[in-house]
Amino acid sequence: MDIDQNVLQDLLDNNPRFRMLYEEHMIFEKQLAEYEKKSFLSPQEELEVSKVKKMKLVGKDEMERMVVSVRA
Repeated sequence: MDIDQNVLQDLLDNNPRFRMLYEEHMIFEKQLAEYEKKSFLSPQEELEVSKVKKMKLVGKDEMERMVVSVRA
């Protein structure tokens, strides 16, 4: 997400929903990084990776909508 740091900080400081989404996004990033370290994923782990990617994308889309509304 290409976002001005001032806008990001303002949203993190003043918008609890944005802050929660941002924190979730960071958790999802860490989870995916852990899976990427593995040379082989079980079918269950592959499903979990897919689920985490979808949840991360949904949150990112919502954060981007919030950023656009602030810029408007």
